[in-house]
Amino acid sequence: MEPIEILLDNLRKSIRLTEREETLVADSFQETVLQKKEFLLSPGQVSQHMRFIAKGCLRAFYMDESAKEHVVQFGVEGWWVNDLYSYLTQTPAKQFVQALEPSTVLQIHRDALNRLYEEVPAMERFYREKFERAYVSLQDRTLNAMSKTAEERYIEFRSRYRGIEQRVPQYMVASYLGITPEFLSALRKNLK
Repeated sequence: MEPIEILLDNLRKSIRLTEREETLVADSFQETVLQKKEFLLSPGQVSQHMRFIAKGCLRAFYMDESAKEHVVQFGVEGWWVNDLYSYLTQTPAKQFVQALEPSTVLQIHRDALNRLYEEVPAMERFYREKFERAYVSLQDRTLNAMSKTAEERYIEFRSRYRGIEQRVPQYMVASYLGITPEFLSALRKNLK
């Protein structure tokens, strides 16, 4: 299936679009092909695009003062990935967005998206709902980090994000969970 068809299928799950509107949407997105380890966004750049993953696996992460990586988000086919804070505030990104395997991403520039909101009102509702879910997910993750054990967080990660663990290195899963790779290895052994 072509990347744009994957995007349109994703949209159809939430909103109804006419054939004309689907054409407008398709014409507004640009395809970007990434090699493994290639960056889509780096700190200091202002995020100007919303990004849909048509194929592959990406991660969003930041590096602290001691150059330690902290994974904020994984994204696979059918998901959206971005430094949303940078996009919404138009301030320099603090996160990297990097392909973990060869990937195809469809991007829409914020100016094109704003025009699309006028021409295809359902798209505005789609993104409003996406932003709401992103906020709920962030709050849920924050509260889980404060209230759940590492084992509970890992079990929830495995059930919520089936298949991702097989696609990304264990040290990245550990980083996402806020634990060391060694601790994650011990957790996995205890759960078998």
